[in-house]
Amino acid sequence: MPRALLWDRMVEVGTDIALVDLRPDKLLAHGQVVAAEPVPHACRYQLTTVDGFATDTMTVESEGAGWQREVRLERTGNSWRVITSEQGKFGSVQLPGIVDPGRLGGVLDVDLEATALTNTLPIRRLGLLGAEPGTTHTVPMAWIRVPSLQVIPVEQTYTVIDADTIRYSSGSFTADLTVDKDGFVVNYPGYASLVV
Repeated sequence: MPRALLWDRMVEVGTDIALVDLRPDKLLAHGQVVAAEPVPHACRYQLTTVDGFATDTMTVESEGAGWQREVRLERTGNSWRVITSEQGKFGSVQLPGIVDPGRLGGVLDVDLEATALTNTLPIRRLGLLGAEPGTTHTVPMAWIRVPSLQVIPVEQTYTVIDADTIRYSSGSFTADLTVDKDGFVVNYPGYASLVV
């Protein structure tokens, strides 16, 4: 059954709602984030995975006063197609997307900065729910910044702490994520807290 997830954004004034269809081996979702920082904006997203929870497509649109941006990532085998558009002017930030999509080779997951939902994908895909404490995986990721929609290749590490806690780290950043039985983030310290 589809499920509605609503997070309170703790890092700034805002909310994140996702309508999710979780199937035994894949996930379909669409949602919207409204936030006050770094400028007031809305961010809408649509996500589909293939069997095994690897991202198939991710479309994201961000919009603020006098500007709108969109990026669409489509995975085919080991490569990605990145399509972008922009209307108006969003400060002095680079264009949305990534200059060289070839830098995303080997990436299976897309992490949208604005939502805790995308942490569920590697958690499910890597079999971290119910795994032994200490189980660790480091994976390449396509990280989409919001609201600029720049796509940045990064590495992220997920480590099982206990049945309800998975440590997430990327670069010097670390957070212990509390997750529910389906792998959805219940608490992302300092970032987001699940309301329903």
